[in-house]
Order: sequence, then C-alpha cells, then structure tokens
Amino acid sequence: MILDSLKSFERYITLHERFGKVYEFIKSHDLHTLEEGRHIIEDDNIWCSVSMSEAREEAPLEAHDSFIDIHVILDGTEIMGFRDRAKCLGVGVNYDEATDTAIMKESPEAFISYSDDNFVICFPQDCHAPLMGTGTVRKAVFKVRL
Repeated sequence: MILDSLKSFERYITLHERFGKVYEFIKSHDLHTLEEGRHIIEDDNIWCSVSMSEAREEAPLEAHDSFIDIHVILDGTEIMGFRDRAKCLGVGVNYDEATDTAIMKESPEAFISYSDDNFVICFPQDCHAPLMGTGTVRKAVFKVRL
C-alpha cells in the first residue's frame, strides 16, 4: 500500500509498466471535472471510474488478483482499512471473477484517513476496506491490469 499526494504520482511510474499511462491521464485531465462513470485509458487494461458515494461506518475487506487499484479522493475524506492478505485465511472467500474482487472475512488491522488530491495504491497483497467514514466522498479509482 502506498499513500501520497497526487502531485507526487510521478515518483511511482516505474513501479508498473502501465503507471506511466495513468500519470499521462492525470496530467492531461482535470479529475475534478470528469463525469461520473468509467473512462477507458487502455482497452481492458487501464480505466478510471469516477463516483460519488456516502461513506459508511464499516466496510468489508476486498482484494484483487488481476488489477492494482489507485484510489484518488477528489472531494471529501475517506477512511480506508487495511490488512495484509497473507494474514487472511482465504477460507470460504467469495471471489467474483467478473469484478476481480474477493471479499475477505477478516477485519482491517490498520486504518488511514485521506482527503482531497491524495491517493492510495492497493496491490493484490493489500486487502482494503474503502469508503469508510462519514459524509459524501467523490473519488476516482484507476484499475491497472497486472
């Protein structure tokens, strides 16, 4: 898991071959003015989904096998829970191949709070529970195929 300011995203483009395209998209688009919905960047390999949601008190831990998530807060504050996937038992886990989402039965063991123009990168080993807290959160989530 990586937490940083969107202004610093360029530092991370060497972590994955497709992060450069995410960076170019961020530089060439005002994320704050993007319409809600999915914005394709590279066929089925990279896209950005913009949404507005109400934060909630609790959220289940999720993990992804085929994609890296990059969560960018555009407005509001989100609390995200985390747990190392190696600490999850994986017994009876429901995995939805269509959404590349596994819902874990364990609870988060750490929490972060982040707000406007900050991002969190969640790799497959990072189980995360997004959209916790109170109030409305507008965010962009980039999905990057491994």
